[in-house]
Amino acid sequence: MESAKGCSSSSLLLLLFLLASSTACLCSPARKPCKSFSFFFHDIIYNGQNAENATSAIVAAPEGANRTILAGEKHFGNVVVFDDPVTADKQLRSPPIGRAQGLYLYDRKDVYTAWFGVTFVMDSAEHGRGTINVAGADPLMNKTRDVSVIGGTGDFFMTRGVATLSTDAFEGDVYFRLKVDVNLYECWLN
Repeated sequence: MESAKGCSSSSLLLLLFLLASSTACLCSPARKPCKSFSFFFHDIIYNGQNAENATSAIVAAPEGANRTILAGEKHFGNVVVFDDPVTADKQLRSPPIGRAQGLYLYDRKDVYTAWFGVTFVMDSAEHGRGTINVAGADPLMNKTRDVSVIGGTGDFFMTRGVATLSTDAFEGDVYFRLKVDVNLYECWLN
């Protein structure tokens, strides 16, 4: 009987030690990005009069809504596809270093927010060549918004990380410019 109690106590102590040591492993120090860079992308939404310059268009809208004007105050129900130029600086007319291709949809009635899915097709010696895939919620009223980097190709093969978006400029419902700060934490290629 005594040996059973001793064995039980030893097992309990061993179990507590293993549990404590496995919990300690969950707290790892902050990792530094393996690659970081910034760029800007410029979105010019089609408004019925700017077909030559437009880089995005409303492809779905609430029933009865006009597809050349975003719906209501929060734009709920609009889906916009885009093929926007990406530049290294704030200038729309600067040489592009890539394209931002994807969609955003306004997904809440009560808050000005969107869901964002984009592939940044990069073609730059400085930033890299390949694609960076990004998706997630974009609470537009926040100064900065973190969206997940969920993969890529080429120089960004299977990468993961965070893209921090900040609205750098906007002109009503027709033009906006986003600054994108990319921090990659999983890089397969250097």
